[in-house]
Amino acid sequence: MKILLTGATGYIGKRLLPILVNQGHNIVCCVRDLDRFHTSKSIRQNITVIKLDLLDQNSLKLIPKDIDGAYYLVHSMSSSKDYLPLEEKSALNFKNALKNTSIKHLIYLSGIINDSRLSKHLTSRKNVEMILSEGSYNFTSLRAGIIIGSGSASFEIIRDLVEKLPVMIAPKWLKTKCQPIGISDVLLFLSKCLFNQKTFNRNFDIGGPDVLSYKNMLLDFARVRNFYRKIFIVPVMSPRISSYWLYFITSTSYKLAVSLVNSMKVEIICRNHHLNTILGIKPLTYKDALRSAFDKIQNNQIISSWKDSYISSDININISDFIKVPSFGCYKDEQQKKYKNHEDCLEKIWSIGGANGWYFGNWLWKIRGFIDKLVGGVGLRRGRTSKNSIFAGDTLDFWRVLYANKEEGRLLLFAEMKLPGDAWLEFKLESGKIIQTSTFRPLGVLGRFYWLSTLIFHKFIFKGMLKKLSN
Repeated sequence: MKILLTGATGYIGKRLLPILVNQGHNIVCCVRDLDRFHTSKSIRQNITVIKLDLLDQNSLKLIPKDIDGAYYLVHSMSSSKDYLPLEEKSALNFKNALKNTSIKHLIYLSGIINDSRLSKHLTSRKNVEMILSEGSYNFTSLRAGIIIGSGSASFEIIRDLVEKLPVMIAPKWLKTKCQPIGISDVLLFLSKCLFNQKTFNRNFDIGGPDVLSYKNMLLDFARVRNFYRKIFIVPVMSPRISSYWLYFITSTSYKLAVSLVNSMKVEIICRNHHLNTILGIKPLTYKDALRSAFDKIQNNQIISSWKDSYISSDININISDFIKVPSFGCYKDEQQKKYKNHEDCLEKIWSIGGANGWYFGNWLWKIRGFIDKLVGGVGLRRGRTSKNSIFAGDTLDFWRVLYANKEEGRLLLFAEMKLPGDAWLEFKLESGKIIQTSTFRPLGVLGRFYWLSTLIFHKFIFKGMLKKLSN
């Protein structure tokens, strides 16, 4: 069967793709930025990639007419303050575009929305579901709550809180109950629903067997990790303060923190477990889902991470727009040094950032990350998805990977920190030398002042980093 997969570079889409291929389907992957799509060689022959923008009706003409099924895995709750009408327009455009195809079944991953008091985020999910359900195809909506898995936003936020705070003074919404579900079970539900007539034109809540308060989720996480933690609930913490609390303690962006806080005030508990019986699925417990996530992390098997999505940086760019580093009107700092061993140098470059740090002046990098957080930036807390693999589109602390070619020996990064301009950092191995180039395109007088005032620090840090990389 030919399956259309929207959100193919997203957290869920990346993980669902190989499952669908292994089931024997041919997949048409829809992406907004072709440079961000990458997958293993073993499944490429079963994949077609098209560039699609759901807000651009002309681009939707690229959808093949002969598709049999489709997944709608597109969400943008923190890409814009006005994301609700944008999501509705995207869903409407997509539904109308499918009229020209032979599609038989559309599956949508939504949120649990069986509460009369819905947050803006969950209201948007509900509205999208209603629009998609009116199409001329069989429709299935799977409504999930908190998804627990290596690299998921919920998992990483819980992890940040528990691992960084022995004692928490927390807002009252930590008493709200929810029903978390492991990512492996979400993928099972999504893949097993496809073309199953018992799921046609119905919506289902999917969740694990445990109903827990957010406080208990944090404490259970601590127990799995053998940490002792104390949590005190205070009733006076406003939503704004709660959002700042999440933003400064965890790796989430402020916009995402606001959306999460508003959603966490609403109970998200499954109505029933009918789908478990229909599909023969027995979901993991919350603790087992946590253990599975840490197994993936310890074995460096994180397929996707929410941090690689643009919602982690509050920007929305196409990599192709920045992959050619400008020269006109830019400041450049280029340094070169002969390396001792090509493979060692290459491995160091490909392992840079995250837990490994930046090899020199890490305390200065941390200060820069803290300052970035203070002014509303991403800081250093995003780290990296994999310990030794880098792909275009990945995050690397407060950088975004624009180009990564290990055989060519070139890595190009774009700064997502708050800056009065645009910045690039490039590493290139050429003729027995490592060439390290920092480029800054200033925005007005403030940008020029920023470069000149930090030049001495850049010279110190980049010279030291180059020495470490080349040895």
